[in-house]
Parts: sequence; structure tokens; C-alpha cells
Amino acid sequence: MRLLRHLGSPGRIKRWRRCAWRAAPLLAAALLLVGLDQSARYGAQRWVLVQLRADAQAAAELRAAVLRSEIEKQRSLPVVLAQDPDVRAALSERAPAVLRALDAKFETLAGGTRAGVIYLLDAKGITLAASNFRAPTSFVGSDYSFRPYFRQAMADGAAEHFAFGTVSRRPGLYLTRRIDGAEGPLGVIVVKAEFSEVEADWRRLAGPTFVTDTRHIVLVTSVPGWQFRATAQITDEERVRIRASLQFGDASLDPLPITAEGDDRVRVKMPEGGAERVFVEAAAPVPSTGWTLHVLEPMAGTANIAIAAARVLALLGGALLVVALLFAWSRRRRALQKRRREERARRELERRVEARTRELSTANDRLREEMDQRQHAQSAMQGLQDELVQASKLAVLGQIAASVAHEVNQPVAAIRTFAESGGLLLARGDMSSVGGNLATIVGLTERIGAITGELRAFARKTPGHIGPVSLREAVEGAMLLLGHRLREQDVALEIDLGPGDIVVAAERVRLEQVLVNLLQNALEALTGRAGGRIRVEARAEGDSAVITLTDNGPGLPDSVLQALFMPFTTTKPAGLGLGLVISHDIVAEFGGSLAAANRDGAVFTLMLPRVP
Repeated sequence: MRLLRHLGSPGRIKRWRRCAWRAAPLLAAALLLVGLDQSARYGAQRWVLVQLRADAQAAAELRAAVLRSEIEKQRSLPVVLAQDPDVRAALSERAPAVLRALDAKFETLAGGTRAGVIYLLDAKGITLAASNFRAPTSFVGSDYSFRPYFRQAMADGAAEHFAFGTVSRRPGLYLTRRIDGAEGPLGVIVVKAEFSEVEADWRRLAGPTFVTDTRHIVLVTSVPGWQFRATAQITDEERVRIRASLQFGDASLDPLPITAEGDDRVRVKMPEGGAERVFVEAAAPVPSTGWTLHVLEPMAGTANIAIAAARVLALLGGALLVVALLFAWSRRRRALQKRRREERARRELERRVEARTRELSTANDRLREEMDQRQHAQSAMQGLQDELVQASKLAVLGQIAASVAHEVNQPVAAIRTFAESGGLLLARGDMSSVGGNLATIVGLTERIGAITGELRAFARKTPGHIGPVSLREAVEGAMLLLGHRLREQDVALEIDLGPGDIVVAAERVRLEQVLVNLLQNALEALTGRAGGRIRVEARAEGDSAVITLTDNGPGLPDSVLQALFMPFTTTKPAGLGLGLVISHDIVAEFGGSLAAANRDGAVFTLMLPRVP
């Protein structure tokens, strides 16, 4: 009651409620955005850590392989030099000239192999020859018998020892090999491998790289201040023993400023007053050395970018979600207004649809009428086209009628002669000769039947069904109709249809019509020319059959050649210019093509689909 009195009248209470309901979505949206921001930050950190861990591990393995390759290259030198005759001669003779020559040889070899220094020790550890003999810090004459790599090589035959150079003041890996003689060890050959170039390459990379031995002491590093420091605490006794061996000179062997934070993350205090930085650490063993290579991949840049991107995306996504919710609420409010507008629009649409339906019904009736008319016109056009093809065939028959008549007259005249002689032979009783004459008459009548059958088939209207047709039979049919004219004009005919029969997809009579038309045109082009020649050639090319008909006539004028397959294009004074047009259309119906060109006469190329 006290709260109600404080709020005042019921109207004011309602206004407060409306304000609370309006503020609730805004508060929920704010909480949603904060939750999305924190989730995105955590997820981005985990993703960056996984990616950096994988990158650092890959980098560690790659750099360990490169370091091993550098060491393996230097390992071969002591083995080879231990067998060198000059080295053995220097140990045996100790002649100054031999030793100076060996100095020069070592100098050249060290420069070519990028070895730090190459030198030869006698059995007492005294340096006889060295590649740095010209330098003020030359090893020649120095006593290295105290060095572990000398003592171990003399005892075991070979040794590898990383140490700080007492003379050169440069660290390196000492690779040694004992040289034996007939009476015992003669000396030790030493190759010092230095890694200054490797360290320089590492310094150009993003994060620190360093190598530790089995005691966790840093041997090779891209950070100069970290060399001969340790990644783990070294006891005082161990520290005293290492310093006494002079392996690392007077190095303090203090721990590195690296603190582990879990999940392979470490916090590093950079040298020379640098700030603390967080890295992802990965390690990989350096094979055949007992060393471990460490890579520190910086997190700051990558993590900041990824976290910023994730937070921006989360905020954008949350903002879009809030906008979508507001849009849904607004859309719901507009839905009722939209339904009322749609109801009015629906009634108007129904009225327009009804009117449009009447218009479409009328247009549909007109369209059906036009379709019927077009179908009738199409049928009439097809009939006219068939009549045109038939007229073309009859025109060709009219042109070859004389040739066909002559082809028929010859066997008829022969039949009469054999019949008359058969009567005489019959009167004399020579029945065997009569039988021979009758057999000849039968053969001649069969030839007349073949000519007239071919003529009837050529003149008959064909249904136009496409099927397998023997190209050889079609050519022979055309020759049967035009044989007399060829002989009458004394035109040489060459036919080359290949060794086997080619079967094409066509219609026998219409294909013969095309061949007769092309041969007729060739014969007309050769009219009045001596030495006329026509060649018909066929070959199979893949899925097609190519028929070429050539003559040695005058060829086709360029103006005619460009429009040869258009109606009413002709070179004949009395021609209609439809024969080649019809032939072109027939071949197109077969799925083929007909082309013309000039090459020492006219050349017509007919391509038809081949039937396997």
C-alpha cells in the first residue's frame, strides 16, 4: 500500500508498467551482448592457443631438422680427414713444410665447408696445424690435452663436445676423430662447428629459438643474453663442476627468465630491460645429439587480432539478433494492417482476374485457330516439298531417259539375235546350243529387269524412312542409270569405295537421287571437253562416312560458289537452280552435310553418319 501511495494514481502505475515492459527487452539485449562478448573472448583465446601450438610445433621440428643437417654436414669432415695421407704424414714427419702445407689445406677446407676451425693435435694434445694459423688467436702450439673431447677421442676413437672456446672465445660443437698408427694412436683431428649463422637466421624470425642439452643448459640461441643459461635450476655442486671443466667458461648458468603458465604458455622477461611477453612454447628433439630445440611463438599480436575479431563478430551477431527480435515485434504489429490491406487487394484482384480470364479465353480461342491454320500450312508445305523432290527426280529421269533407253535397247537387241539363232539351232536339232542361247536370254532379261527396277524405284515416291544403306549399292544404282551417258561422253569414271562396304544412315532412293544429281552436274560440266574424268571416293572417318566426287572440269565461279545451295542459283542456261538445294536438304535430313569447293575442277564433299 505504501508503494502504491508512493507511485500515485492508477494511471501512473500503468505508465510505470509500460516503461518496465519496454525496458525489459533492452536489459535482456544488454545481458545477451555481454554474454556473447565473454564467450567470444574465451573461444578466440582457445582457438589462438591451439593454432599457435600447432605452428610452434611445426616450426620447432623444421628448425631441428635444419640444425641436424648442419651438424651432419660437419660430422663427415673428421672421418674423411682421419684417412687423409697429408694428415698422417704431418703426424709422422713433423716437418715444418708439411705442417705449413697442412695449415693452408685446413684453411681452404674450413672456408669451403663453413667450419669454425679445423686443427690437428698430436698424441699429447699439442696443436700441430690449424686452419686459423694466420689469426692472432691461432691454435698452433696450444695444448688441448685437458679438453674432454681430446681425452674421450683418445680413449674411444671419437667424441662430440659442445664448449666455449678458451682461445677464440666463441662457443661451438667440437667433433673429433682419433688417428691410429702401426704402434698406437698418432693424434686427433678436430673440427669445430659454430652456429652463428644459424642463430642469425633465427633472430630474423618472430619469436626466440634456443637449444638445450641434457642438463637444460642453453647452447645455441637467437637471444644472445640467454646463452649458457639454464631452463631448470642447477645445483651448486653441479655448477662448480661445470665451471671447473671450463666447458662454458665463466658463465653464471643462471635460470632463464621464463615462467610457465600452463597450456604450453610461458611468460618471458625479455633482455636489456624489455617488457614481459607471453609466448606459446614447443619443443622438438634434435636427432643424434641429445639436444632439444625450443621455439617460443608470440601470442600478443595473433591473440589480440583474433579476440578483437571474435568480439566484433559476437557483437555484430548480437546486434543482428536484437534487431531481428525488434523486427519480429514490429512485423507482428504490422501483420493485422497488412491482412486488412490484403483483403482489399484480394477482392480487387479477383475482379481483375475475372476480367483477365475472359480476355485470355478469347485470346486462347484465337491462338487455337491460328495453330490449326499453321498446322494446315505446315502440312501443305511438306506436301509441296515432297512434290518438289519428286519433280526433281522426274526431271533427272527425263535427262537420263535416253541413257536408260540405250541400256535397255542393247540387251533387247541381243535377245532378238539369240532368239533367232536359237530357232535355227532348234531346227537342226542342236539342243545343247539352244540351251546356251536360252540361258543367255535369261541373263539379258534379268539385266533389263534390274534397269527397269532401278528406274521404277528411282521414280517412286518414298516414305522417307532413314535406315542402314550400303554405300556401294547406292553408287552402283546411280551408275546403272548414268552408265550409257558416261560412255557416250567418253568420260573416265574412277570409283574407290575402299576394301569393305560402308553402311550409312540414309534412305536408298533419295541417296541415289543426290548421287545422280551430282554426277549429272559433273557430266554437264565436262560436256565438250576431251579427257573428261570423274572420281568417286569414299572413306570412313570415325562415326562419319565421307564421299568425295571430283571432276576435272572448269570448276564453279566464285559468285556461284558463295550462293550455291540457295534456290535459283545455277550456271546452266536452262537450269532452275533447285537440284543442289534439294540435294542439300536431303543430306541434311539424313544428319549429314554437303559442301562444294574448287580444286582443279569442282569438288563436292558429302558427309553422312555411319552405321557401325
